[in-house]
Amino acid sequence: MNSVLFTRRIASTLRGAVLGSLAVVTFAAGLQAPLALGRPDEPSRDDRRIALMVSSRLDGYHLSEMRIDDEISRRTFENFFKTLDPMKLFLYESDVEEFSNEKEAIDDYVKKGNVELSKRIFDLFLQRVKERIAVAQEFVDAQHDFDADESMIRDPEKMAYAKNKAEADERWRKRVKYDLLKQISDEVEYEEAVDKLHKRYRGIRRNWEQTDNDELLEMFLSALTTSFDPHSSYMAPSTLENFNIQMRLELNGIGASLESKYGETIVRRIIPGGAADKDARLQIEDIITGVAQGAEGEFVDIVDMKINDVVQLIRGKPGTIVRLEVNPADKSGGKVYDIVRARIELKDSEARSEILERLPDGSIPNESQAAVEGADTPQQDEPTGKIIEHSQGTDGPVYRIGVISLPSFYMDMEGRRAGRPDFKSTTRDVRRLLEDFNRQNVDLVVMDLRLNGGGSLPESVETTGLFIDRGPVVQVKGPDGRIQPYTDDDPGMVWSGPLIVVINKFSASASEIFAGAIQDYGRGIVVGDHATHGKGTVQQLFDLGKILLPIHKAPNYGALKLTIQQFYRPSGDSTQNRGVVSDVELPYRTSHWEVGESDLDYAMKFDRVMPLQHLNYRNATAPIIEELRQRSAQRCAESDFFKAELRKIERYLSQKENPTVTLNKAKFLAEREEVNSEKDQEEIFDKLQDEDRPVFPPTPYNNELIAIALDYLEALGQNRVAVAR
Repeated sequence: MNSVLFTRRIASTLRGAVLGSLAVVTFAAGLQAPLALGRPDEPSRDDRRIALMVSSRLDGYHLSEMRIDDEISRRTFENFFKTLDPMKLFLYESDVEEFSNEKEAIDDYVKKGNVELSKRIFDLFLQRVKERIAVAQEFVDAQHDFDADESMIRDPEKMAYAKNKAEADERWRKRVKYDLLKQISDEVEYEEAVDKLHKRYRGIRRNWEQTDNDELLEMFLSALTTSFDPHSSYMAPSTLENFNIQMRLELNGIGASLESKYGETIVRRIIPGGAADKDARLQIEDIITGVAQGAEGEFVDIVDMKINDVVQLIRGKPGTIVRLEVNPADKSGGKVYDIVRARIELKDSEARSEILERLPDGSIPNESQAAVEGADTPQQDEPTGKIIEHSQGTDGPVYRIGVISLPSFYMDMEGRRAGRPDFKSTTRDVRRLLEDFNRQNVDLVVMDLRLNGGGSLPESVETTGLFIDRGPVVQVKGPDGRIQPYTDDDPGMVWSGPLIVVINKFSASASEIFAGAIQDYGRGIVVGDHATHGKGTVQQLFDLGKILLPIHKAPNYGALKLTIQQFYRPSGDSTQNRGVVSDVELPYRTSHWEVGESDLDYAMKFDRVMPLQHLNYRNATAPIIEELRQRSAQRCAESDFFKAELRKIERYLSQKENPTVTLNKAKFLAEREEVNSEKDQEEIFDKLQDEDRPVFPPTPYNNELIAIALDYLEALGQNRVAVAR
């Protein structure tokens, strides 16, 4: 994946404040929305209403106090074309010029509820997609000279749109050659690579042709909102429902995660405890070809159907039946499964924990014996603690390290507003894990916030309160300049022992509030990438249906997620753009990827406010941190893993400076052998959406984190209980 595209992909994920929320669209859950197939119609009356509400809220509530004007119009124009054609592969320069006389009129249009321009641009874009994909398919079957010493510009920001058909054809010839080389580098046979690209390009055309009105409106209005800042967005009705599912960690459906690949709907995961899991017939890698409602409904052929539309067919109320036509992965022949939908909790997205035991020298105690107490791998549907024990009879004290993996700061907002006593809450789950750590005499806690994109502001404040006695956790400033502190008013700490917070560049928003407060209080040390993502703004969700008709069952017109506040640490520093800088940095590629807030268009700036008086626990003094840095740096300098990582960083930075990529096969394969940043970034994105990832796998990186933890315990000596000074 091109690094620019990857940055935008991550940015769009972070706009939801919950990394991983994009994956939810593939869950077979409960959303009763009309199935939308085919190209967008003319904008409807509802589209106009939505545009009016979005524009009025942007003008009146955005933190920047900017207004929808000619500058915002120009930004929106550029953003919309980037959304449609980010790699500049489809549109001609003349296509963009055709509409350029309207680039400063968008503000006037949307304030009148007029979104017709998006339809006109999209119709031309679809025409170009049809033309360009036809050319691409021809190039897939063409003969390519892989010995030619030619190159392709990798960064679309460094090139203009094609001026004519000949230039566009040449651009696609190189793109197809590049895609073939990527397949070859992944050791795919050439004939299979050709077949894959044919399917991929057909899929691109099919997906664009199946864009509906809601999706087009979401793209256009989000092009407008992201002209203010990268985290304001318009959510179409289906996007809003998926967002709510992720936040409340529950759904109604069969409990299967689906993927669309080459026109087929493939089962990628069965949610433990869900309807499909209990039924036990549907399996991973099965291909679903048809869906029918109830015991007698007619089957709908879903081959080549958009995954969103497939999901809408499968979702439904608990207790109802959905029938699936399935081609099993074991090639046993077509089957029909009738599955009763049910309510399913997404517990694998909750906080999860693991307890590790280590001797002072870092070795595992009793290594010769199998693990005993709590040794079974915990099922992903329950956030349980785990003790890993091995035996070799080594004498000496055994340190117990409790690890909590926290994918997001989740909260069932609807449940909380309704006053339900059991609403889903990060704080409640982490409290339970910490209390279990106390019972099991854990010596140190690791809060792993890597890949945690944030979530609920109140949950980040309350979760921080589990580690401090009381005091301010974050300061929030609105457009009027007034600053409101959010404090932990609950006296006492659930965990008062040593604490390490692990971050990377994908730790954002609410996770930065937590890490920043822990650092400001001197409550623990922050370890990982150079800094977190740098998202220091707060978004509010405006349910547009409830704004228009404030009744109990308001229509679903989607929602506007709008940046209305900026948050600041107790020290007064914003996390915006700069993020939270690690106390102990470990060398890793992600530190250098252009995926931070400062890499995004129109990001708000860093600034400061007055600091607030708060406690200082002295658990992370400058001498302690310096000692930990030196010890870790010495180990990393001697580690084959980190030495290799430093070489990869150097090669990545060198490669990044080159705006082109070679299309000579020998040179291409040699470069990919040295550093394959595209594959690395794809793997990271997969991890962002992988809810089955282990709590704390025994990797060289994690082993160094454990070594730092043992150093920390040694440095603290007997002063391991947090006491304010």
